[in-house]
Amino acid sequence: MNKTMNEKRYTFIGGGNMTRSLIGGMINDGSNPEHISVADPGNAQRQQLAASFGVHTTASNLDALQQADVVILAVKPQVIEAVATEIADTIQQLRCPVLSIAAGIRSNDLERWLGGNCAVIRTMPNTPSLVSSGATALFANQATSAEQRDLAECIMRAVGLTLWLDDESLMDAVTAVSGSGPAYFFLLMESLENAGVNAGLPRETARLLTLQTAFGAAKMALESSDDSATLRKCVTSPGGTTERAIEVMESGEYQQLIDDAVQGAKKRAQELADKLGNHHNG
Repeated sequence: MNKTMNEKRYTFIGGGNMTRSLIGGMINDGSNPEHISVADPGNAQRQQLAASFGVHTTASNLDALQQADVVILAVKPQVIEAVATEIADTIQQLRCPVLSIAAGIRSNDLERWLGGNCAVIRTMPNTPSLVSSGATALFANQATSAEQRDLAECIMRAVGLTLWLDDESLMDAVTAVSGSGPAYFFLLMESLENAGVNAGLPRETARLLTLQTAFGAAKMALESSDDSATLRKCVTSPGGTTERAIEVMESGEYQQLIDDAVQGAKKRAQELADKLGNHHNG
């Protein structure tokens, strides 16, 4: 199977950071740069991609699609309808799967823009994919075959963890947890660093202690069979310093605050998907 994966021809439309990361990961996994094409309107972007990876680049979406076995749409959600409409006839001829990493674009909207009855895989990667530590949820429409699902999974697994969803409506919750989630951790790290400074630590000391502690806690959680609650209890000695800190957090309705934040992000994801999907009417 691997050999056929590596022989496939991949076309990226959009040459931004996520495309760079995916191409880097795929080449590390054995994909041939000669089999990868990228379409991007930016001359500097194209030169950089060609120089870094040895991939084919072009300003024309349609030129990039020639002989594609899979197409990865890596453009901003606001322009995806225009791009999909432009390439629709070619996609109908190629009958190749289309993988979308555009946030908030539902698979049925994308399939409609592409002319209908085509394999569409919607994904929600997050920014840690840029350092090969991503978490990506995938959803495939009815027209997608098992082989096409495997292909999509291989591409996204090149930059981290992948999980399949059976119900596309869960993508809004995924967006709220892992899509937006890195910012929640950055906010906690920012707050902890500031609190360290307020407690008397030099800024750089507070920063390094915060970053390494965040990294260490995540690593412990990933490598342990215990859940987060159990790990927290292991660090929290009765009557100790950690217990006092946790009590203060919980007195401020910490869990409720996080719930409200995730529900707010989820609701906004739904609103944006409605807006972007209905854009053709408005």
